[in-house]
Amino acid sequence: MTTTTVLQDNCVRNDPSGKNRLNWAIVPVMAIVHVGAVAALFFFSWTGLFLALFLYWVTGALGLGICYHRLLTHRSFATPKWFEYFLTICGVTAMEGGPLLWVAIHRKHHQFADKEGDPHSPRDGKWWSHAGWVLCGNALRQDVATLKRYVPDLAEDKVHVWFTKYHLAPMAILSAVLFAVGGFRLVLWGVFFRTVVGLHATWIVNSAGHIWGSRRFRTRDTSTNNWWVALVSFGDGWHNNHHAYPVSARHGLKWYEIDVNWYTIWIFKQLGLASRIHDGRPPVRSHANQSNSEAPDRVTAMANVGIISHDPVEERHLFNERLNLRKSGLAAYPESNRLRDP
Repeated sequence: MTTTTVLQDNCVRNDPSGKNRLNWAIVPVMAIVHVGAVAALFFFSWTGLFLALFLYWVTGALGLGICYHRLLTHRSFATPKWFEYFLTICGVTAMEGGPLLWVAIHRKHHQFADKEGDPHSPRDGKWWSHAGWVLCGNALRQDVATLKRYVPDLAEDKVHVWFTKYHLAPMAILSAVLFAVGGFRLVLWGVFFRTVVGLHATWIVNSAGHIWGSRRFRTRDTSTNNWWVALVSFGDGWHNNHHAYPVSARHGLKWYEIDVNWYTIWIFKQLGLASRIHDGRPPVRSHANQSNSEAPDRVTAMANVGIISHDPVEERHLFNERLNLRKSGLAAYPESNRLRDP
């Protein structure tokens, strides 16, 4: 069975006309997990709370922020394949879909940030950018052609395709284990409560991260840096920094911009689990005096983002990897969205 055949089994073609219709495959699930999260408050236990916090870090930081976002979407660093798959399991357990779907949506967001075609822009409404895009329309239903365009690298990986097809399996296994260990109380905290907090932490980056905060860089979108969004998302709240230099593994560019995900990647490097790390540096000013209309659509990230590893073999491998993505027509993989320096 080919990769395309596997994807066709679970994908339908996007229908933009359905934007105002509730997605009845998603709404009941979201309602149940939110009711379960509220119910957890009536069955409080310190064990449940600490379990929820730990799994929130495992799924939200290791799984989404580090793996889905910085590793799989932007290839900001590289890891051994076995470790990449372990991190992917952490991401799948966040209940935000499989890697192909999540990465495709985020790459599409970068291509059309705050313009027509952006899956979750606040220009379509604050609520839409937060959760409306999940509850309504077809943003979570990507057809094969879209996946092949936006995630050609992942679509060729049978393991990532399997994780996408059976993305509910890790959550089901976790629920069974927690129930066997601590009963329904642990399930309420470790699954329902933790999942709801994680979902809103991700969604708040899409909404508040494009509405409130400061802007260090003039980008072609409304992305902002917001300290409290950064805290709940383990560093992804430095969103304006990220949109200016999407390929950078470091989102907090100043010492006071707390970026837990970046600290974790640095630890991975010390353990030999991360290499070819793109580390954001102060931007060059070669285009600072150009008008907005004269500024290039993209400023080559290699001039603005340093690579921690200076091994020429590793750098050539990374260059070839990005060249293949460009040749595939992956326009949603911009290396810089910066108009000009501040």
